[in-house]
Amino acid sequence: MGDVAVPVELLWEDGDPHAALRTRFGFADAVAAAAWVAAVVEAEWGLEVGSVDRVVISDSNALAWLATPAGPVLAKWSAAPDRFAHLDAVARLTGWLARRGLPVSAPLRSLGGVPQVRVAGVSMNLQRVVPGDLLDVGRPEQVRAAGAVLARLHGALAAYPRATWSDSPTPEVAAPAARIATWLGATDDGVLTPAREALRGLAARAPDDGLPVQLVHGDVRAANILCEGESATVTALLDLEEARVDHAVVELARSAVLLGTRFRGWAPVSSDVRAGFLAGYESVRPLSPVEAAWWDALVLWQALAAVPAGDDPAGWGASALDHVGPRGTAG
Repeated sequence: MGDVAVPVELLWEDGDPHAALRTRFGFADAVAAAAWVAAVVEAEWGLEVGSVDRVVISDSNALAWLATPAGPVLAKWSAAPDRFAHLDAVARLTGWLARRGLPVSAPLRSLGGVPQVRVAGVSMNLQRVVPGDLLDVGRPEQVRAAGAVLARLHGALAAYPRATWSDSPTPEVAAPAARIATWLGATDDGVLTPAREALRGLAARAPDDGLPVQLVHGDVRAANILCEGESATVTALLDLEEARVDHAVVELARSAVLLGTRFRGWAPVSSDVRAGFLAGYESVRPLSPVEAAWWDALVLWQALAAVPAGDDPAGWGASALDHVGPRGTAG
């Protein structure tokens, strides 16, 4: 591979990507980064890299799109050692989901037979580039398909052996009522008071019955959903790096609120989009009576949590208030 210029960009941050490449990953420039990743991929996966098409940086993670004789692949590595054990678990989980037919981007096994490699102070995996474009919330058929795929994913994740996920004890997940009360206590009472009061009332009226906990994806929104074709096929739910144990319905509510968000586009969706997403989900996995009773409270909570502290040009505050009816109830 020749020393050619390689585009470098920051995924969601503002700033100088070349400076980030130096300070976070220790590369003098993009050419050095490209040469390094090509050498690692050849040594660990046995693939010759013809070119490195671009490098994208996200916090302490980097992604490189590579051309190889086996087709386009994506190398993804982390320079955060405290995340390495978690990334090993995510790689195992993603492969397990792929073998069960879920649309995920599974890591390719290395020459050593592992899906996640630790080398030169980083943790890296290699994936095939999945076709498709980011979810368009303006297309109802894509929104509904995304909801259905999330329901399938939740069904699979509920069956994933917990001991395979982590050797550590599963952290206790507080009930929604306690989590909402904690959130309300930690935020400004003077902001969006009608919506906050509506949330208090909804949480107080919701049933005390426990909601089951399970593994969830952790970040289901347009930035991590690829769709392809007129049939609105979901080709991949990407980036399970935020996978954790939680209530499935809490993730569903958060996803319904944040569904339209991308790396550099952060705006709320309409009630029609949320309804279509939920309908798609329930076409595969109907909510239980307890989950259904919590739905309005959880959606309002997530809508309020998305409101920024300062300027709100995207209208998150107005979106949260849309959930509130004329007498302070759920709208």
